[in-house]
Amino acid sequence: MKRDRSWTWQPIAATRLDFTGLKIAVIGGTGGIGRALSRHLAAHGANVVVVGQTFRDSDLSGISFIKADLSLMQEARRVGASLPAETLDLVIFTTGIMAGPTREQTLDGIERDVAISYLSRFVMLNEIGPRLGKGRTEASTKPRVFVMGFPGSNQLGKPDDLNSETSYSRWTAHMNTVAGNEALVLDAAARYPQAAFFGLNPGFVKTGIRSNLFGPKMVLRIVEWMTGFMTSSPESYAERIAPLLISPDIEGHSGAMFNNKGEPILPSSKLTNRIVSKIMAASETLAARAKVQVAPFRLP
Repeated sequence: MKRDRSWTWQPIAATRLDFTGLKIAVIGGTGGIGRALSRHLAAHGANVVVVGQTFRDSDLSGISFIKADLSLMQEARRVGASLPAETLDLVIFTTGIMAGPTREQTLDGIERDVAISYLSRFVMLNEIGPRLGKGRTEASTKPRVFVMGFPGSNQLGKPDDLNSETSYSRWTAHMNTVAGNEALVLDAAARYPQAAFFGLNPGFVKTGIRSNLFGPKMVLRIVEWMTGFMTSSPESYAERIAPLLISPDIEGHSGAMFNNKGEPILPSSKLTNRIVSKIMAASETLAARAKVQVAPFRLP
């Protein structure tokens, strides 16, 4: 699989953005980056369905809501099955959570960060992947799926301990989600050729994603204050990245990764096809633990 994604392209000017009539699903769209994107896209004419736990935008037109607890894989499967994948133009999986000082697990027995930030996406893609684009008879481009994480950072995770059962540290657990999400893009690009898949690395954005990472709230406040000057708001990131979502220049480049400016970056060179396959196999095992069966697939 070719991984040289270093082409150049010209983003669409923000003043020319037009999402009118596009059907978009934002997973994790009720807070942080997801909410900012949902509001921005709806304001530019899109019909957006957001998935999350607490809906705050019922007063806005163009946004509908699916309530779900994505820490549970049966819930992820239900959401995937209920989404109108056949007619969706864009699917955006936004950032989830970060692991805390001590290991937490869901009712499925899965480490909480991996469950919410990665495995739920894996399960949902298994549900919507085969159906993507089947009802878009007049579309000129393939349906696009964007997966947020930290691609291009050469993180491999621990495929043999994806659930952090042998040993636990907050950093290692979160790197399992980082590697998993990048692997998910590469896997899906090979598995579902009728759609296009891309990785997004938003960098540091002012959201609540780090609220679980540092333990005591006072420590979190200090860290957030110290890093505040390096972070952007969810709204500014949404405005900056929106042109990429419909750019014609990324057509034909499924499997590509992009930085927080919407510029192409190279995928992690250490994340080989063999490691991607190991991550997928471990993901299937964890999904089965939650009584969710997924279609097996391995990159060649």
